[in-house]
Amino acid sequence: MKKTIKYFSFGLMSALALSSCSDQFLQDKKNFDNATTDIYNYYSGCIGRVNDIYSWCLPTTGDLSNGQNYLAVSMGNADVAAKSTEEYTGFSDFVNPEIELTSMDNNQVPDYFLGGGNGNIQTSTYGRIRNINDCIKGIQGGSLSEEEKEVLLGQVYFFRAWCYYNLVKWYGGVPLVEGTPDPVPSSFTPRSTTKETIDYILADLDRAAKMLAGKTLNGGWSGSDYGRVTTGTALALKGRVLLLWASPIFNRKNDESRWQTAYSLMKQELDSINRCGYGLYQTSSNVNGSDFAKQFLTVNANPEAVFVTLYNDVASDDGLDNQKNNRWERDVRPANTGGGGKYAGLPLIEMFPMADGKIPDMTKISAHDKAGKRSYQNTYSKLERSQYEYDENAPYMNRDPRFYRTFAFPGFRWAYVGDPTQRDAHNPSYNGGKDYVVWNYRWYVEADAAGNPENGNSYSADNLYTSNVGVYVRKKSDDNDLGTQLYAYEPLASKGAGPFFSQAPLIELRYTEVLMNLAEAACMAGHMDEAVGYLQQIRARAGYTAANNYGLQANLTGDQAACMSAILYERQIEFAYEGKRFDDMRRWMLFDGGARQPEGAPSTWTLTGWGGNTCTWLGFTPMNGQRRERIEFRTADKYGVGTAYWDGDPLVKAGVVRPDGVDFRQADIQTQLTTLKTWYSENLVAQVKNGDGQDSQHNLEYINFRPKYYLLGLSSGAQNANKGLPQTIGWQDYNNGGSMGTFDPLAE
Repeated sequence: MKKTIKYFSFGLMSALALSSCSDQFLQDKKNFDNATTDIYNYYSGCIGRVNDIYSWCLPTTGDLSNGQNYLAVSMGNADVAAKSTEEYTGFSDFVNPEIELTSMDNNQVPDYFLGGGNGNIQTSTYGRIRNINDCIKGIQGGSLSEEEKEVLLGQVYFFRAWCYYNLVKWYGGVPLVEGTPDPVPSSFTPRSTTKETIDYILADLDRAAKMLAGKTLNGGWSGSDYGRVTTGTALALKGRVLLLWASPIFNRKNDESRWQTAYSLMKQELDSINRCGYGLYQTSSNVNGSDFAKQFLTVNANPEAVFVTLYNDVASDDGLDNQKNNRWERDVRPANTGGGGKYAGLPLIEMFPMADGKIPDMTKISAHDKAGKRSYQNTYSKLERSQYEYDENAPYMNRDPRFYRTFAFPGFRWAYVGDPTQRDAHNPSYNGGKDYVVWNYRWYVEADAAGNPENGNSYSADNLYTSNVGVYVRKKSDDNDLGTQLYAYEPLASKGAGPFFSQAPLIELRYTEVLMNLAEAACMAGHMDEAVGYLQQIRARAGYTAANNYGLQANLTGDQAACMSAILYERQIEFAYEGKRFDDMRRWMLFDGGARQPEGAPSTWTLTGWGGNTCTWLGFTPMNGQRRERIEFRTADKYGVGTAYWDGDPLVKAGVVRPDGVDFRQADIQTQLTTLKTWYSENLVAQVKNGDGQDSQHNLEYINFRPKYYLLGLSSGAQNANKGLPQTIGWQDYNNGGSMGTFDPLAE
């Protein structure tokens, strides 16, 4: 690096709250600005420095933006990553057929390389790395005991690896900056190869795991230290890195030794991860996927939370800089509770397993009337189709238990505690939220608008008015029926902030992923029987039993392609709205199967493994050429039109009585769902609406993820700040007049 370092601050920020339940972290507000190296001679100074690293490196609930984002992590919002998958609709810049991202002037590629560049060390990618290196140097040179140094350094080395992982997954090889170089041209660091970068990350993670072993291999951290990284955290991230290196994006020839190495190390190190207290979150009272839901709402001693960001429910900043809320609850809740609402894409709704664990047979469902066809109806063709018939008018019938913890339809209970009438007198109270039911069906004020997939001029029930969300995302929500309440509800909080101030933890790396990563490595290393065993464990927690082989088909142990397809399908379902799908689609090149190459790519970029096309080998319909639509439930034509007011509901005017909300606390939900289905058939119509874009002539447009997006180029800002860094193949070089890049992320 040579031009960015001059912007880096050499001061230290005050330690930010790490734990939602730790008074020590919340109240210890010592200011370390302009600190001297003398702080490293005291444990209080060193731990403050390490806490500062945590505060700026832990993942947050914000979006992965199109512009600069120093964390470069997606957490499940409708951001540039998730809107490139089946989870949401509406073209992101990565899949927009009308926009081609460039590294020059217009339609700039997102800059996850500088990731900030505004002069603030904490919001600059390499600023954080330099800060980490400075911390390492200070602790090493201080007078603490070797045991104290190791525990602190292990945490810091983990975060350096975390920072570099979030670079290598986008760019391949990047500069590996050692120490704290001065901001002069001679301190320039060139791009390393991808293998060198991967090896560097793995070395840091091994170092972190070893240093933290004495402190964390006996059940992990406890008390006020809960939430810190452990040996298990380091080894779990190591597994993810090994998987990335073995995946098609970097392993075009399918070098089986990479898979074997990943499998051997991950299997060998699973015991150490377990010894840190990690495991699948399970209770003895799992009802309709309640364990699956509660894993996101358990703050302390949560075995699922391998790498976690902790929050608090402080409703206002009292001057102590201690407000640290999880935004998810306020963003996901319906507007008549004070939230915003997230609109689920129809493809994921329809692809979710049925009650027998199999994928729905969409070939029996006709194409949408006026919207796009279900281009994904034959996807995952190597997986058996369900014996349950999919009902497009009642998609919630006979589904996987996780379905009901991922989506909310009209007529579903979604309890909370709070009085929304203080916010708006027209909001329904539902017993102070404790009996809240989502009734978000719509009506139109013009008769010819109801069947028009382009017309969005509709109004929703229960004072939702123009907040027209057809099917809500409810994944990770704090449903009060689960017996949890991790939020402080402030109905009069400003509309932008919302009334939910939540301390729900944000889990970036779950124990389920540890098993899923190992399953993938085992499958591709030829141990399909072991891979299936890990899938069975995950399915058991979801609510399946051995009676039907946990919903898995019988041939997975003998068919590698089918086994791998089942693993990717399970990842898509299990990790929905957790920010993982886009990375998986890039790793496995699921947008085109690796069939196309960017301009200037050498022959070594040609995918020769997996028969030359990962999508064909997996039986997965490429994402390119698809559309994602939405679904709503509107009032039946026999009720006529409504009016454009909060009380314009034609069903209410007709005296229609709603059924009780579906209560997932009851073991038998099929009777309730059948009652709801009958009510739907009498009063509502399922209507598919356009989700993705159209051109100026109203022709439907389709996803186009260009091959150069698998490995990003450096933006013009990043190149201008680093004149000596070569551009990635497939992208124009800003420093060389727009000629094509020469850096090969696949060269070892």
